[in-house]
Amino acid sequence: MTETRLRDLITQGEGTQVEFKAASIGLNKDAFDSICGFLNRSGGYLILGVNDDKMITGVQESQVQNILDNIITSANNPERLNPPYYLSPEVVEIKGKKLIVVYVPESSQVHTTRGKIFDRNQDGDFNITKNSDLVAQLYLSKQNSYSENQVFPFVQISDFKPSLFDKVRNLARSQQPTHPWLEMDNEELLRSAGLFKRDMKTGKEGYTLAAVLLFGTDICIQSVLPHYKTDAILRIANLDRYDDRDDVRTNIIESYERLMAFIAKHLPEKFTIINGQRVNVRDHLFREIIGNLLVHREYTNPFPAKLIIEKNQVRTENWNKPHGSGAIDPANFSPYPKNPIIAKFFKEIGWVDELGSGVRNTCRLLKLYTPGAVPTFTEGDVFKIVIPVEDGTIEDASIISSEEGSEEGSEETVEETVEETVEETVEEIIRLLKNKPNLTVKKLSEHIGLTRRGIEYHIAKLRKSGRLKRIGPNKGGYWQVVDEQ
Repeated sequence: MTETRLRDLITQGEGTQVEFKAASIGLNKDAFDSICGFLNRSGGYLILGVNDDKMITGVQESQVQNILDNIITSANNPERLNPPYYLSPEVVEIKGKKLIVVYVPESSQVHTTRGKIFDRNQDGDFNITKNSDLVAQLYLSKQNSYSENQVFPFVQISDFKPSLFDKVRNLARSQQPTHPWLEMDNEELLRSAGLFKRDMKTGKEGYTLAAVLLFGTDICIQSVLPHYKTDAILRIANLDRYDDRDDVRTNIIESYERLMAFIAKHLPEKFTIINGQRVNVRDHLFREIIGNLLVHREYTNPFPAKLIIEKNQVRTENWNKPHGSGAIDPANFSPYPKNPIIAKFFKEIGWVDELGSGVRNTCRLLKLYTPGAVPTFTEGDVFKIVIPVEDGTIEDASIISSEEGSEEGSEETVEETVEETVEETVEEIIRLLKNKPNLTVKKLSEHIGLTRRGIEYHIAKLRKSGRLKRIGPNKGGYWQVVDEQ
């Protein structure tokens, strides 16, 4: 959050969607009453380091990390917040004082803290646990607001694809080796993920629309949503129709994989070094785009979602329940969950990050994939994303950036794709050779994650600049790092 945006919220004062806590030396005991109220009502901002009179008192610097850890740990502890919810607090400094801002989106579920249900109004948080009418209204409002919660009493476990459960467990294991889903049977997993609910209008229980979309067989999905499909289109030469197309009508787990495969088929790879690891920028960028397309779509509307690759851009369109209108400013926007259960499920298997990160990650990654390009996000009944890309597709791409590419193009690839992270790569080579002067190019390649030709390119540059010398023969010799004066 920008300092300007935070100042505006403080000036606005407390209300249904803003709460101040002094929290100078620790997290207030009632902070999770507000977090619970925001989740249950319409979302909001918990701002720590401001008192009730809008005075910025700040959080003691020595306590900032403890408070951040406390918020994140408590939000994932079902004894403190149930069901748990991922929160991502951030620190903003104003006039030398540190404030902690916790954006809490509206949830599609009813949450409790310490066994109590809190709701929110202009006067703050209030405990409605013993008011059965207000509790029932809260459950009904959640079900009406989020179509993913719609219950289908006649959908059975046999209507789900068995192979998807093993796939999901493997993906969850890659994120967390001791993930609780690994010890659950299929039905327990579905319930744990919030995919089995009770309809508060009729009292009937059943699997939800989210369960059908995530695990349903194609027949089951088409029975529930006959209009459901996602169109993947390549339109470069044949502008009237298309050059290639994938009509996707399967569950959204396999839809994600098919859409990613369509991108891989038609757009060139580019690599960079991030934290010492070689990263495929294309895959990371479009992971965000496709995740957004599937996670935030309003599935009850017959408008088909679209992924369209054109000559110099990639567009996505999906029906949406808008919470604003027009272009989104990535530097100043409040993320709003459209399908929180599906979003949380995708986060568990590592396909999306926390709420709101998609816009930020897209802007950051696009700079690496198409230098100088700026994505556009447009909110409306149809949510649109436009990603500028360099002219041409994988068939006529001039750079060869995969390990299997020709030796001739490898040096050019490294030069182009690590342009913004050359210094990081160079310093990693220097560090490794200082510690182990006899490391081979092959070993350096394995440590850093670049091709051998990429390592050779950087070593040649280091030798030319005088920072690196070869002592002895290629076989049996060693590298000497020349410290800069």
